[in-house]
Amino acid sequence: MPTLILVRHGRSTANTSGLLAGWTPGVALDERGTAQAAALPARLAGLPISEVVASPLQRCQETVRPLLEARPELRVHSDERIGECHYGDWSGRKLAELKDEPLMEVVQAHPSAAAFPGGESLRAMQTRAAEAVREWNARVERDHGADAVYLMCSHGDIIKSLVADALGLHLDLFQRISVEPCSVTAIRFTRLRPFLIRLGDTGDFASLAPREQPGAEPDEGTGEGDAPVGGGAGAP
Repeated sequence: MPTLILVRHGRSTANTSGLLAGWTPGVALDERGTAQAAALPARLAGLPISEVVASPLQRCQETVRPLLEARPELRVHSDERIGECHYGDWSGRKLAELKDEPLMEVVQAHPSAAAFPGGESLRAMQTRAAEAVREWNARVERDHGADAVYLMCSHGDIIKSLVADALGLHLDLFQRISVEPCSVTAIRFTRLRPFLIRLGDTGDFASLAPREQPGAEPDEGTGEGDAPVGGGAGAP
């Protein structure tokens, strides 16, 4: 079965503004995100990518554009099932404001029970994304062979949920997974089980360095030890 390359979109204007973008239109890559996307073709140069699938949201479409320009034989397939979680009434709000919402504690500690007001549950998000991967696995294997490699460009919470699914982890553990902007995660599928080959690889180790102000809360507005909803902005 195929190998799936999961790319999170580059850093966006919402990431740097501390906003939970969701499906809010007009959220583009910022200057750093544009540079990250421009570097993607070189990072993936050794891979024979057979198909490119992306969330229909602007930040994902912009992330794959340099790769498509470098490989004119490819075109992007938009798939809403790997689009961002529908955060409903939370969409477009500051993460710093949302940290005091009672639901945020559930999102962090018991995400399988979390459903966003006016939006969807994290369980539904994971289910639709996993179904999309399984369908694309079958399509890619049919059209390009069992050893094919294909790419999906998606969002932080989607990719984390797909990694949890591949590892057989309960959704309540998915907040322990981190994927930074424009990171590469690779899952190799076989008939019996998937194998996680890469996780959140950016080639940049800046985010591993100690914070300049120890004890300061993350920019994403969550408490110490919390996972940034939506995936966060990555290294400063």
